[in-house]
Amino acid sequence: MIQMIKDYGDHIHFVHLRATQRDEQGNFIEANHLEGDVDMVGIIEKLLIVANKNGVDIPMRPDHGHKMLSDLEKEMNPGYSLLGRMKGLAELRGVEMALLSRIPALVSQ
Repeated sequence: MIQMIKDYGDHIHFVHLRATQRDEQGNFIEANHLEGDVDMVGIIEKLLIVANKNGVDIPMRPDHGHKMLSDLEKEMNPGYSLLGRMKGLAELRGVEMALLSRIPALVSQ
């Protein structure tokens, strides 16, 4: 994924971020946004470098959230829990905010 951002970053205008975890047979399940087999911090870092270089914003949308707390009692489409998606968004924004303070150093890489 990081190589794809390096190769096609100038053509990325929006991202829908999902973390997955693969089993031994290659099947995958959705993992929490900062867990699983995806280098989410590295992906967000490269996206921020591309956005900074091009002088644009690249909106990020979290993928499905897990049901938690009061969402457990509500009927909804699988993966579209309010609290679970907000948790995922908060995690991604936290990574983004931490990396933004380092962007000038990252751009020179």
